[in-house]
Amino acid sequence: MKPNIILINCDDLGYGDLGCYGSSVNKSPALDRMADEGVRFTDFYMASSVCSPSRASMLTGCYPPRIGFGEFSGRKVLFPGDSIGLSAGEITIADLLKTQGYATGMVGKWHCGDQPEFLPTRRGFDSYFGIPYSNDMGINQVNDENPPLPLVDQESVVQLQPDQTNITEQYLERAIDFINENKETPFFLYFAHMYVHLPIYVKERFLNESSNGSYGAAVASIDWVTEEILKVLENLGIDQKTLVVFTSDNGSRVRDEGGSNGPLRGIKGTTWEGGMRVPCIMRWPGKIKSKQTRSQLITSMDLFATLATLGGAEIPSDRLIDGNDFSDILLEEKGNRVVRDEFFYYNMNNLEAVRSGKWKLHVGKVKTIGTGINTRFESDVWDVPELYNLESDIGEADNVYELEPDVAGLLKDKLDQCRGDMGDESFSVVGENVRPADEVEHAKVLNHVDPNHPLVIAMYDMGDA
Repeated sequence: MKPNIILINCDDLGYGDLGCYGSSVNKSPALDRMADEGVRFTDFYMASSVCSPSRASMLTGCYPPRIGFGEFSGRKVLFPGDSIGLSAGEITIADLLKTQGYATGMVGKWHCGDQPEFLPTRRGFDSYFGIPYSNDMGINQVNDENPPLPLVDQESVVQLQPDQTNITEQYLERAIDFINENKETPFFLYFAHMYVHLPIYVKERFLNESSNGSYGAAVASIDWVTEEILKVLENLGIDQKTLVVFTSDNGSRVRDEGGSNGPLRGIKGTTWEGGMRVPCIMRWPGKIKSKQTRSQLITSMDLFATLATLGGAEIPSDRLIDGNDFSDILLEEKGNRVVRDEFFYYNMNNLEAVRSGKWKLHVGKVKTIGTGINTRFESDVWDVPELYNLESDIGEADNVYELEPDVAGLLKDKLDQCRGDMGDESFSVVGENVRPADEVEHAKVLNHVDPNHPLVIAMYDMGDA
């Protein structure tokens, strides 16, 4: 049976932001129940600690440098009017599922290119409704030179500077419409939340009930959406035909804004665990047993191969794909199998760390400071490599590099192999197996300020943040 697939991806939600991952300040009863009814992953990683590369990697099953998404003209993420976007030569999971008769729809944040040639409708999705990049990239009190924030339906801008307190509700309405319209056929819905990225605007009822300000209210809003989607599936009688996947594009920014990466060190934009290890929950009644926990090293790139397999599609053999199929682990046919031997941590095109088994070696050496609101992050500078046992030291506090020379040597060999494969700008190494992103001439922003058109000038964040 080909399952319906719903992939819910949050923005900047940290490892410690949900009750089922240890939060005592945010309310997430629906997601906690979803974890109880399915499987919760403890060691699930995004392939980047910032938006654009993280999302493109998840959709294609490839490390960002593999597909030309390591950096964008020296910046960490795409900005309005950038000429770069996800290559038409890449195959997305939506493309694959369409070959198997799936209806494909997306609502929410895209951030893989805002030129018409790069929009979701050109990358495997039948429909799209959302903001094509981050919700802080419109006109706001930090930057009034940005173009108005566009709300896009298919490929047309239908609203400028929309009221962000209502965006999530609109996304949910479109998602429910899509589910209802395609309940008789297999469907793939990619729901990419605006929350909890700044600026945070929430409905007053969630804010009034929050113990963690607007951040907690945004988490509650995400939880409410999940609850409503699960209700729709149950009411339509397709609950047991639907796999729901919930995750986040990278770790929390934290910095006194209400977010938490739990016991993990570091924040969004770094290659510490807090930047790239994120919550992941999967639920499929009747197929995935309840109350399951998986501690294998698994990444968002592995979703590509896994969802393709579950949907009956063949994984492309004409290109290198970095994701591995873990459908047997979901269904417990081989619940304890190792999914991947290693995972490489890139910061832009700089290779900064590798994990293999319980060991993680940091070798970051380049300090990079991006520009713009989304890229004010720094890489730490290491005088000497740092080795951590993540099994006993999840917070990366006890450097055992000098005590484990053999382990460090093996991990250094893996880093050398990765450099040859995908490159490492900090060593001036160009990878042998990388593919370029697409670039268009005469790129332009989707819209401009019209002095005769009333626009909401957003605060950068809520006062209580």
